[in-house]
Amino acid sequence: MGAAANAESVVVLPPPAVDRPVAPAGASETAVLAGGCFWGVQAVFQHVKGVSRAVSGYAGGTKDSATYPLVSSGRTGHAEVVEVTFDPSVVSYGTILQIYFSVAHDPTQLDRQGPDVGPQYRSAIFVADAAQRRVAEAYISQLDKAAVFPKRIVTRIDDLSAFYPAEAYHQDYATLHPSQPYIYIHDRPKVENLKRLFAAQSRATPVLVNPSAAK
Repeated sequence: MGAAANAESVVVLPPPAVDRPVAPAGASETAVLAGGCFWGVQAVFQHVKGVSRAVSGYAGGTKDSATYPLVSSGRTGHAEVVEVTFDPSVVSYGTILQIYFSVAHDPTQLDRQGPDVGPQYRSAIFVADAAQRRVAEAYISQLDKAAVFPKRIVTRIDDLSAFYPAEAYHQDYATLHPSQPYIYIHDRPKVENLKRLFAAQSRATPVLVNPSAAK
């Protein structure tokens, strides 16, 4: 059985009807997204053209509780997230969300993703400003009205108060451990689905937090 066959269901989605204006070349924007274990979400966006950095981390709680052992308790308010830094002249915020909803996770699962259960694995978009909120809210409404998923989207939209990078051993995890069973079963297929469904937006070589670690 090939890797893609092990993937959770993937949904082909329409592009967002509402998006941010086209930005000048060389601009930079960040999106902070929660969609289950951050290993797979990071791996997906590390393979997206226009993304310069994708860092696993935590958002939704305090600085003091932003550690993996504490977040894993499910009692800190944090979600496992990925901070995606991208050039909006190459890939728009709306396209980032299209990839997020289509291949990075299942937005209909409440406080879980696949085998991972708890509020730290919730589906959430942490918006940086009113413009990001407008695009995110409009896209969720668009997808729900189109009934593209068998159940309603449960993704939360929260204001971003702070992003806290995760421990070094969590960064680039899918690239560094491609044969680890969890990665092979749950995360590698997400990257394969990205390449299949978003061929124009994907790249073969991931942009890593620590490139030297992969050598």
